[in-house]
Formats: sequence, C-alpha cells, structure tokens
Amino acid sequence: MRSRLPVLTVLLLLGLVVPAAAQPTALVGGTVHPVSGPTIEDGVVLLQDDTIAAVGPREEVSIPSDARRIDASGQVVTPGLMDASTATGLVEVSAVGSTRDNALDTDDAIRAAFRVTDGINPHSVVIPVTRLGGVTTVASTPSGGAVAGQGAVIDLHGETVDEMLVRDRAALYAAFTPGAADATGEARGGLAMRLREAFEDARFYAEHQGDYQRGATRDLSLSRLDLEALASTLDGERPLVVRAARASDIDAALRIAEEFDLDLRIEGGEEAWKRADRLAAANVPVIVKALNNLPTDFDRLGTRFDNAARLDSAGVPVAISSFDTHNARTLRLEAGNAVRYGLARDAALRAVTLAPAEALGVADTHGSLAPGKTANVVVWSDDPFEPLTSVEHVFIGGTEMPDDSRQKRLLRRYDDRGDWPPAYDDGS
Repeated sequence: MRSRLPVLTVLLLLGLVVPAAAQPTALVGGTVHPVSGPTIEDGVVLLQDDTIAAVGPREEVSIPSDARRIDASGQVVTPGLMDASTATGLVEVSAVGSTRDNALDTDDAIRAAFRVTDGINPHSVVIPVTRLGGVTTVASTPSGGAVAGQGAVIDLHGETVDEMLVRDRAALYAAFTPGAADATGEARGGLAMRLREAFEDARFYAEHQGDYQRGATRDLSLSRLDLEALASTLDGERPLVVRAARASDIDAALRIAEEFDLDLRIEGGEEAWKRADRLAAANVPVIVKALNNLPTDFDRLGTRFDNAARLDSAGVPVAISSFDTHNARTLRLEAGNAVRYGLARDAALRAVTLAPAEALGVADTHGSLAPGKTANVVVWSDDPFEPLTSVEHVFIGGTEMPDDSRQKRLLRRYDDRGDWPPAYDDGS
C-alpha cells in the first residue's frame, strides 16, 4: 500500500491553502513612546506576525477579536533599545582567546575585508542577559588595526545568524586611537597616512578594475578584497565609523571624510563637544558613552558627563552606547545618566533607539514604533531610565522573549540554600 501525503500538505505544496496567520498581540493602555512621533497616553501597540500593525490611542486602534491582550496600564511602552557598539555574539569570555572572534590575529594595519557576521554565535549566553535589559538590537563590531573591518547589525533572537541579521556589513570601522597607533607601530599621522593611501588605492582600483585583473596597473598597497570593501565605502554603500576621542583626531577624521566624500560617524568622541559646531555643520553623528568623565588616557583629558547634552544642543545627531558586551543591558542607565547631565528625555530615548538605527542604516525597519516596522517592543514597569524600573515584556520580531537567562538560572539554583553568606557571629 503506497503512502500518501496528507491532503493539507498537498494543498500547501500546490499553493492552494494559505497558512493561518499568527495570533496578533495588543499591548493596551500603556504610555506609548513611538520616538518618531508624540507620546500617546492610554495607547495601543498592535503586533501582527513580525511587524507592528498599528500604533495609536486606544479609541483609534481596532483590536482583532482573536488578539492576545496584554494590559500595560500604568506602564511604559517603547521601541526595543539598540546598542550601537558591542561585540555581542563575538566575545564570550574576554580572557579566553578561543572565544574572541571580533578581531583578526594579524599585524596588517588595514583589515577592511574582515566581516564579523560569519563569527557571530547565536547561542551566546550574553544574548539573553542583554535582551532582559530591554536591548533588542545591537551592532556587533570588529576591532584592531587602523581599519578593523566591517560590523553587522543583529536582532538578539534567532537560531541562526541569518535569522538574527538586520544588516550585514553595516559599517566599516577605523580608529584614530593610541591603541591603533601602538598596534601599527605608527604615530597618529601614520594612521592618517595609511587611511588616505588605502582610500586612494581603493578609488584607483574601482576606476581600473579591468586593468587590475590583467595585471596592468601600478602596485596597490592592499589585497583585492580589502580594496573592494573600501571601494564600497567610497561609493556610499556603508558609512565609515572612526573611533576617536581627542578633538584633534576628530579633526583628522573630518578632513579625510571631506577629501574622499565619506559618510562619517564618530565613535567614542570623548572630546567631541569641543568640535560640536564642526560636527553639526557636517551632519556627522557621534556615538558616545554617557557615564564617562574620567581621563583614562591622554587623548581623553577633555572627557565630561554632559558631552551628549552639549552635542545635542549644537545640533549633532547623538547616539548612546554602553561600549560593552557583557554589560550592554546597562544601556538604559547610560541614557538615564545623560538625562541627569542635561540631555532631554526624548532625546535620550531617541539616542538609544532611532538615532543608532539611522546612523547604521536600519531606520526603515528599526528604532521606532510605527506600522510596518519590525515588532521590537519593550514594556517597562515605569520610566526605563530609572534603576528600579523592571522589564515586563520584550518582543523581538513579534515573538515574546522568555524571562530567563544564565544569570537567573544561577540565582534560582542557589536561592534555596538559606542566607548566604552566613550572618557574622561576634561571640556575644
């Protein structure tokens, strides 16, 4: 007797039956901060499949009868937070080399062809910890050399890298830092020289590819893959992110960006407030760490807590990052400290949602609550910038994330062992 496919399977294969849509989810009654629009009191955010179907006041949003309703009354609803500079999925144990995949082990100063995407681990234990802090999206970035390579933007949910990937090769990363100078054995001027030479060769390569393939060009300083990666940045396919703290290093980055017509971002920017007018005039976004005022190096003597506020006041697009991997969950507290030192609350929320999405080219799908965007949404018990506020619900691509992590499992494991450490007995 021959086996037969179930009738429904046959119909599906023939395209005659459309699978039932997933149950919609409605977040009802919360204070909704779309970021791209005004705050909505007693609002509704309707999620359908992996996208946002509707956002608006309760009386204006039609909720399907079969929707799962989550009462968000008295709570705050925001887009999922985005950290613009981490090594999430690339570094598991910082002290163990075999778990670090964010840098090439090479002395080459220019590593433009290096792509972090193929090294991302979707099952990193860092990921659940991070998203329980309301962070749903991160930029996983390379490090090392004068040009470190190409980073990727990922959502913190998925069994495979392809499921997580928001944008591959989202940006090319370079550095004007003491570490980059030390690694290449050059002074700051040497870094600028290497970067100029690299972009000049990439421009020559793009204009003479046929001659290059025939071996009929002058010698070039880089490999074909590095040249292609740099050429795509020259073409504007992706921005150049320059890690720089010192004001004079920011000046150098601005000069090179102007010479080669590059789409520039500054990362770190501890002294960026000194160049706020120039950065604003060039419309260059700056990615900063808000809780940062210690001059940990000579290039950071001008570090100050109100850096983000001063940049924003001058009209510079500002994004806030934790610049951390294992503690990226503290991103909301970085934003809260920026508010403490003068940044408006709306600007602070934008700096950890829409601003990094715009800086890295994913704002069409991420960074705000609007119909058609990816359903990355967080429900908070109260103001997300307050330390005692808790995360009530996290949705990534419309799927609610489990309230679990390795840290929580360890807590439960030892929670039933009584008081620990034991009370001190002074013998009285």
